[in-house]
Amino acid sequence: MNDIVPGRLLVATPVLLDPNFFRAVILILEHGEDGALGVTLNRGLDVSPDEYLPTWTEVISAPNMIFSGGPVQREMAVGLAWRPGVPEEESWRPVLGGVGLIDLSSEPETIRGVEGLRVFSGYAGWGPGQLEAELATGSWFVLDATPADAFTQEPDQLWHDVLRRQPNRLALFADYPPNPSLN
Repeated sequence: MNDIVPGRLLVATPVLLDPNFFRAVILILEHGEDGALGVTLNRGLDVSPDEYLPTWTEVISAPNMIFSGGPVQREMAVGLAWRPGVPEEESWRPVLGGVGLIDLSSEPETIRGVEGLRVFSGYAGWGPGQLEAELATGSWFVLDATPADAFTQEPDQLWHDVLRRQPNRLALFADYPPNPSLN
């Protein structure tokens, strides 16, 4: 599937009931023959970054929290930064316009142009062919992302907002009830 490329979104369809991915919005960071990985943009944790990444707190974007990137390697921190116009370098890999992966082991003062930062605990990952199989069962929509998606100040609304901006009937999913049997 050529449309699963870094910088696109995986948006959980209403049939995906796995609690790790229910109404998840995932930014794809890598996809290739070894599988795929991304970070969940709309799962804030009640954890302040101050105690874990004190040197980065000045550039952490609102809301000031760490996000659950996914169920894989939750002890690992993944940094997504906003650095518009900065080309790829050793500690920085753009993924979507000015949004990209940043090396959190670097000292912030050695990296110029960081205008925002999101930190994720863990990531979402798929082995070879696994994501393609999930797409075939209708678990995900693959949609275009905007840089604003990665830094939304209302992450709880992101699933709704991404679907609402889609053309035609796809936008109707934005109002799909969390539990249709209670409707």
